[in-house]
Amino acid sequence: MKTDYDIVVIGGGPAGLAAAVSAYDNGARDILIVERENKLGGILNQCIHNGFGLKRFGESLTGPEYAARFVAEVRDRNIETLLQTTVLSLSADKEVTVMNAENGVKVVRAKAVILAMGCRERSRGALNIPGSRPAGIFSAGAAQKFVNIKGYLPGKKVVILGSGDIGLIMARRMTLEGAKVQAVCEIMPYSSGLTRNIVQCLDDFGIPLYLSHTITKIEGKDRVTGVVVSAVDENKKPVPGTEIHFDCDTVLFSVGLIPENELTKEAGIELSPRTKGAVVDQTRETSASGIFACGNVLQVHDLVDFVSEEAEIAGRCAAEYSAGERKEKFFVHTREGAEVSYVLPQKIDLNRAEDVALYFRVRSTVIKASVVLKSGEKTIAEFKKPIVVPGEMQRVKLSASLFGDISGDITVEVKKQ
Repeated sequence: MKTDYDIVVIGGGPAGLAAAVSAYDNGARDILIVERENKLGGILNQCIHNGFGLKRFGESLTGPEYAARFVAEVRDRNIETLLQTTVLSLSADKEVTVMNAENGVKVVRAKAVILAMGCRERSRGALNIPGSRPAGIFSAGAAQKFVNIKGYLPGKKVVILGSGDIGLIMARRMTLEGAKVQAVCEIMPYSSGLTRNIVQCLDDFGIPLYLSHTITKIEGKDRVTGVVVSAVDENKKPVPGTEIHFDCDTVLFSVGLIPENELTKEAGIELSPRTKGAVVDQTRETSASGIFACGNVLQVHDLVDFVSEEAEIAGRCAAEYSAGERKEKFFVHTREGAEVSYVLPQKIDLNRAEDVALYFRVRSTVIKASVVLKSGEKTIAEFKKPIVVPGEMQRVKLSASLFGDISGDITVEVKKQ
């Protein structure tokens, strides 16, 4: 195998595929995609439900259909791929150590690297729920793989903790496969999933959603036999006397995603405590020169359409970098204002005269919201939205024509109109 490339993309999911195609279309030719699974597509391969591509293609596709379009684009461009290959390490000078059964351990050097490793699910161990370790406890993603790819039904009576999108979708999927979903419990006072998934996956099937509730005990020794669910107060502490008992043989956890940033940390790249991903500018370049990040490894997305959009930015800018197009940068930072939990990108290069899409999430639901961008005390832009909710990523566009009005860091805040 070759050891020198213009661009190495780590991850062959939706972000990695879109980034590689974009890099090729912007002039890069020597591109390698490294993927640890035996096929491209990433998480989309087990997401057989529809709803993908509504924004990008204007039609409702399943996950494998959406992935297949980008896999075809990669094949058409003869972009090289390494499947069933694990990346062991990444250095700040863009040396990637990979390992597979055919080639053993090899070091690959790149002019630019794109990080597209995606997320992993938070496990039961992070929650400290009392109980033994019986069979029947799964993450929602693991259960999804059992049902959709392997053809096994994990259980017949199910309780789901967490209202993330995979958990909501698995509530519907398990119901369609003949299981009884007793309840979906969410510790927060609002769902962390998309509104359309709450309607289509819970409301349409009569599955109850218990907000401000959590599992306080898992019963059973060899197999789960039941759970105790309790209401929680404003400090997320269980309230005595509110216990509800559910008989069940399966518990699914959908309690959040964690960006897979072990390689990022190893390269010494600065991480954001809010997104758990790398700190980037609008080109998606990290604090390590020539290393770019996109997709769920950078920030947890709701829609794969936005993953592809972000990946194309990273691919285009990585192609520019590998071609030697480097200009002096002048940064201002983005800050979180009222009701905003994070803003991405965290830095904006004002010397790059192009519009910047700002992604952010809100802390609580605001009806008839006004999104205000300020530089110092000066309002530089304002956007009206009918409603913003914590479970859905928000996006506004900062026009390059406004860069002249920016005198310092940009604060994004949300208020009622």
